[in-house]
Order: sequence, then structure tokens, then C-alpha cells
Amino acid sequence: MSGAYHHSLRVYYEDTDAGGVVYHATYLRFAERARTEALRELGIPHAELTQRHNLMFMVRRVEVDYLRPARLDELLVVVTQPLAVGGASMVLRQDVRGADGSSCAVLIVRLACVSLAGPSLGEPGVAEPRAARIPPRWRAGLRAMMPGLTDATRDDAAGRDTANGDG
Repeated sequence: MSGAYHHSLRVYYEDTDAGGVVYHATYLRFAERARTEALRELGIPHAELTQRHNLMFMVRRVEVDYLRPARLDELLVVVTQPLAVGGASMVLRQDVRGADGSSCAVLIVRLACVSLAGPSLGEPGVAEPRAARIPPRWRAGLRAMMPGLTDATRDDAAGRDTANGDG
């Protein structure tokens, strides 16, 4: 996959308030589902990151711009695209759009890659998440989705990152 990932979903009653409008916090769930499916589509699922590397992506910051209400039974598409992929974090733009292409909400999400094997700083036996490098295979896959890259640039970036191992 190259370029943005498009995740379709329908608004259910459970997603809305009493007036049939999508509840503001529901957009966070829509974005989470779209991020999870984007990683799966790229062949770099979040579950594998956790199982193989004892790492996970945690939301560090979210900015949401609510532009128009989405309503009960409306078909939506969440368009996910990385804006920046660093050594241990990434920034994604997630645009929740109606069937007509109009934006309902735009989220800018900063995610941190964290190790689940850090020392316990609080409760005994419970590891505190600590920043960790994004494995090369995940970094290459995410960079391949970034805007402004040509197919040749994507291939080159993926080859350069995956040549060092599969992460």
C-alpha cells in the first residue's frame, strides 16, 4: 500500500447522542480503528509489534477539529496519512469524511512507540512504558504512506530501512 489508507464505517446508534449526532469522543474510536486497520493493511499489525518486540504505539497527543456533525446511519471514511515518522514517534492526520467527501472532523494524532518491558516506577511488578525506537519494518511501511513521495522514493526508503533487518 502506498499513500493514504481509507477505512469505511457506518455510524450506528451506539455512536450517537440523543439527537442522532455522532458524540464527540466517538471520533477518537473511529480514528483508532482506522489506524489499526492501516497497520494491518501494510502488513505490520499492531499485535505483531507487541508480540515480537514488546512494543506498542500509545497516543501522546490528539488535536481534533470538528467541522460538521456526522449523523446516525451515515457512511463515513477515515483517511489516515502519516505527516512525520521519526525514530520513536509519528504524527498522523486522520480526516473523517462523509460520503460526499466533506470533512466531519480532522484529527492530528501524535503517537509514541513505547517498550512494555521497562522498569517499574509505580506499582510493583507493573512496567512503566518507556520510549523506544520504531522497528525498521514499521517505520518503512509508515513512511511509504507519507504524502509527496513518488513510487521510486517509497521503494528506496523501504529498501533502505528494511535492508537493516525486519525490525
